Amino acid sequence: MPGKRATRGQERSALLRKWYDLMMQHKEDLARIITAESGKPLKEAQGEVLYSAQFLEWFSEEARRIYGDVISTASREKRALVLKQPVGVAAVITPVRGGIGRGVSAHWGGARRLWAALKMPSASFLSKGQTWSDGDTWAFAPAPSLLQVRPRQLANQAGIPPGAYNVVPCSRRRAQEVGEALCTDPLVSKISFTGSTATGKALLHHAANSVKRVSMELGGLAPFIVFDSANVDQAVAGAMASKFRNSGQTCVCSNRFLVQSGIHDAFVRKLAEAMRASLRVGNGFEEGTTQGPLINEKAVEKVETHVSDALAKGATLVTGGKRHQLGNNFFEPTLLSNVTRDMLCAREETFGPLAPVIKFHTEEEALAIANAADVGLAGYFYSQDPAQIWRVAERLEVGMVGVNEGLLSAVECPFGGVKQSGLGREGSKYGIDEYLEVKYVCLGGL
Repeated sequence: MPGKRATRGQERSALLRKWYDLMMQHKEDLARIITAESGKPLKEAQGEVLYSAQFLEWFSEEARRIYGDVISTASREKRALVLKQPVGVAAVITPVRGGIGRGVSAHWGGARRLWAALKMPSASFLSKGQTWSDGDTWAFAPAPSLLQVRPRQLANQAGIPPGAYNVVPCSRRRAQEVGEALCTDPLVSKISFTGSTATGKALLHHAANSVKRVSMELGGLAPFIVFDSANVDQAVAGAMASKFRNSGQTCVCSNRFLVQSGIHDAFVRKLAEAMRASLRVGNGFEEGTTQGPLINEKAVEKVETHVSDALAKGATLVTGGKRHQLGNNFFEPTLLSNVTRDMLCAREETFGPLAPVIKFHTEEEALAIANAADVGLAGYFYSQDPAQIWRVAERLEVGMVGVNEGLLSAVECPFGGVKQSGLGREGSKYGIDEYLEVKYVCLGGL
């Protein structure tokens, strides 16, 4: 409300910390909801809740540390100040396809945005009444989900006022209409979106008319490169962690495996052995299950199309390759070798449990294949050569690089991509800046 005192950083910090504590108290219930809604293994769901809550903890601490600046000027009669102020009402548009708001990812991507937006000092606001910091954050989902509602209930219990965090679910049929409304409403100052590149482009078009601040996490096609110098066993372990989390349905999952000729056969053999030994498809509530179902029939059909296209063009089926005997949306973890760049699985994001392996001969060839994509979210490579590590890390055209590591997300680190994988960063101190405007104040007459 105009004239209402903005909530102080210490107060915001305390409220976010209470919200974090409540998330931790209810972590088992939240995990069971995730598994019930998405089918993902309960152990994965538990990890998702913990990771999501860590963003609350991180931003509760950072809420106290939004600093401005004082700049020396050439004039004795003037002082130059820099203030950081919130961008305003943030509309967070994120799919609900299993997981706390992010969708089929292994964690709540919405958390990276909502926590950052809610810890801002003061802003304009979308609705009247009691406000969090004179500002509101909206979370939008294309389908109703209890996982959109439950964290909001915990936020209210923590003392975050009604209107600060709003959930706006809608049917798939009306998703485009609601998304357009949020992107064109003059009271919305910031759009934050997770989803496909095609949808992101449409939302950018709508947001452009009112020149809104935008951050987007869009599609990926993550390369996973294994050089001859790599520790093959370590690379196989990283491949398993990167590829098959949530049955291959995360935005940073490895999509293309590029393996150098010298260790190619050993890598394929060991990866196949690891897949057969440790991956178990089944009910997410059953002990030992590592692979749940894909999100819907359309997702299964896409995996089938990628497999059949590759086999028709000469790929070799090493293991898997079809729907699981459980039926419905369950698909066997699948490994293909002799994959070529013209195959769909090498050119499109599969978003499923398919690992296609492309053989390469030189570092230059691997980088050419990896960088040929028009997207660049995450990339991974394995090497024990220090010089090669520096070269490849710098030359990979992605926003995030895992070196001898298959899991790279962390609350303290920036998350985002380059090219058509998106705009801006989430998490870390860089993610905070996405929700801040920098105001220069020139104080004269001194």
